[in-house]
Amino acid sequence: GRTLSAQELTDYWVSAADRFPILSIEDGMDEEDWDGWRLLTDAIGDRVQLVGDDLFVTNSERLRRGIEAGVANSILVKVNQIGTLTETLEAVAMAHEAGYSVVMSHRSGETEDTTIADLAVATGCGQIKTGAPSRSDRVAKYNQLLRIEEALGAAAQYPGRSVFR
Repeated sequence: GRTLSAQELTDYWVSAADRFPILSIEDGMDEEDWDGWRLLTDAIGDRVQLVGDDLFVTNSERLRRGIEAGVANSILVKVNQIGTLTETLEAVAMAHEAGYSVVMSHRSGETEDTTIADLAVATGCGQIKTGAPSRSDRVAKYNQLLRIEEALGAAAQYPGRSVFR
């Protein structure tokens, strides 16, 4: 229940990353606090994946601004957030070209559609966010990943921890 400055929140995240094996932080700053994101990125962006979800909203223009400003180092991609599949793929390509990691994500109110599993593999994201396998809509996506792995056989490659900075 208290308000922190960007520096105070950065100090908090640095302290947490120093004390715990934190690999990734999603939305570590407010989506409009570009200066705060820069503080955070400068402080721990070399050792923690800093995922912009609300910061980038799968929007290529916001992502471009973030890349140019040197904020975050990863984007959360929600296929149906920006509007078209083409725009989604453009955002993924831009992120990869800039050296940002990409996390393909579900949205709240999901169905059993498995498209994000296919896109995560097809675009080389190496990461998918679809929640705990506790509901059929989530299990469907994990099952699709298993089917893809089976179909690819020995050609299947999982990057493991290498996707993290």
